[in-house]
Formats: sequence, C-alpha cells, structure tokens
Amino acid sequence: MKNEKLIEGEHFYFNDEGLMVFTEKYHLEKGYCCGMGCLHCPYQYEAVPEPRKSELVKKRTKRNSNQ
Repeated sequence: MKNEKLIEGEHFYFNDEGLMVFTEKYHLEKGYCCGMGCLHCPYQYEAVPEPRKSELVKKRTKRNSNQ
C-alpha cells in the first residue's frame, strides 16, 4: 500500500458522521492488524490489547448475526 493512491469506495468510505473508514481490502493489502480496533479488520483484532479485543469481537459477532 505504501505510496499507492487510495480509492474511495474500494479502500475506504466515509460513514454517516463523516469519518473515513478503511475497508477490509485496504487492511488485507496493508497486511497486518494495526491494533486500533478498525471496523473491517480481517485479522480478528490480533494486535488489540485486552479487554478491548474481546469487546470488539463480541460486537462484531452481534453485528454479523443481525445481518
């Protein structure tokens, strides 16, 4: 991803609050979990410290079961 242009709708989008949200594709191309608890983290929040990691996994499970 270094020095590559990000494409809106592919690598990120803006949520209802106007915040930039990185997509799963962006994270996969980056290659690792940054530990910030990103919404679309494909790495099961492996770098996020506890207890936040467990909270995020629980939220994701709940969100996915509602879809």
